[in-house]
Amino acid sequence: MKIRTLSGPLPQKRYQRCSECDYLFILPPLLRTQTAHCPRCNSKVEKGRVCSLPRLIVIAISILVLMPFAYSEPLISIRLLGTRIDASLFEGILQMSSQGSPLTASMVAFCTIGAPLTLVCSILYLHFGSKLGMNLKPVLLMLDRLKDWVMLDIYLIGMAVACIKVKEYADIDVGIALMAYITMTILVTLTLINLNIEQLWEEFYPQRLPKGAPSSLVLCLSCKYTGNADPHGRCPRCHVPMTYRYKYSLQKTWAALISAIILLIPANLLPISIIYANGQRLNDTIFSGVVSLATSGNLPIAGIVFVASVLVPFTKVVVLLTLLLSIHFKANQGLKTRIRLLRLVTWIGRWSMLDLFVISLMMSLVNRDQLLSFTMGPAAFYFGSAVILTILAVEWLDSRLIWDAHATGHIEYTD
Repeated sequence: MKIRTLSGPLPQKRYQRCSECDYLFILPPLLRTQTAHCPRCNSKVEKGRVCSLPRLIVIAISILVLMPFAYSEPLISIRLLGTRIDASLFEGILQMSSQGSPLTASMVAFCTIGAPLTLVCSILYLHFGSKLGMNLKPVLLMLDRLKDWVMLDIYLIGMAVACIKVKEYADIDVGIALMAYITMTILVTLTLINLNIEQLWEEFYPQRLPKGAPSSLVLCLSCKYTGNADPHGRCPRCHVPMTYRYKYSLQKTWAALISAIILLIPANLLPISIIYANGQRLNDTIFSGVVSLATSGNLPIAGIVFVASVLVPFTKVVVLLTLLLSIHFKANQGLKTRIRLLRLVTWIGRWSMLDLFVISLMMSLVNRDQLLSFTMGPAAFYFGSAVILTILAVEWLDSRLIWDAHATGHIEYTD
């Protein structure tokens, strides 16, 4: 249920600013099944109470129990030249590090191991830290930014792509840890869906309703609290300095975007994977890999790889360039369209890591210095770096700058 308009007397007038367009409105108490959306830009501002911390603790402990088994035991197995080869997530990262690039391996490790483990440990820290009187504010601030970096679901799709590629050379069997990994992925996804950061802030650090004129209330850019700064200019809830807009938002976004554009050139021209088969070296760029999947009859998989590795990165670049130029030239048309485009690239950006996950699994499966061998090409590092930079560029762009060009008191805008 979406709350789009508010009418009638309210038990308490709680003012809230939208983090995407800076619009100020009154937010009533929400029921469990309700979500509050900004009346101007329709962004989700807050959701009702979803899952209590004790339930999240149970899920976090379950994930923690599954992790060693899901990460270290075989996910898939093949029979190559009469030899059984098992592929695990740990093994793929180690192969990338030892025979490819440690930096590229660290990208895969962070998205598949580091971020999920940090998520679980953070939830456990909130539970035990609150009982021990520890400072929970840094963990709450981190949790709000961590969700975009947890990519277990994308790795699962990468597993399917790797199986399609390997089946041309070997027989494939399901590994003993695959069900554990799928279960862990489902539990992590449920955790992210049911994790209500605002609910946790209110539980651990409740605040009084701010005083003064509503128009003087400022949004904290870190914890999304709407109120007045303390005598030191900090947010009274998270103690981060309150500023009107993100500092150097445009400069940082431009720097990340330009760097990503430069890196995408070698990422698409150089080979991203190298296969040695029967004494022949076969180089595959990102696009040629898509073509080989399509010509071998795997059109659905080729479509997934094309969207994730070709269409998504270039779409993000075009959209970000459009948004940045519209801000610089103070365009006041198409506000809703531009904010929808920004939300789109925020959601799809993480899927570009698919190619690196496929390479990690392929190196674990067939990189055995035999008649068939697979290794990572030089484009993998450039591509992974470009993907991370575009994710950061979207994160650093202050979407409220889009609305500043059309700062009026109207609630509704037309494109």
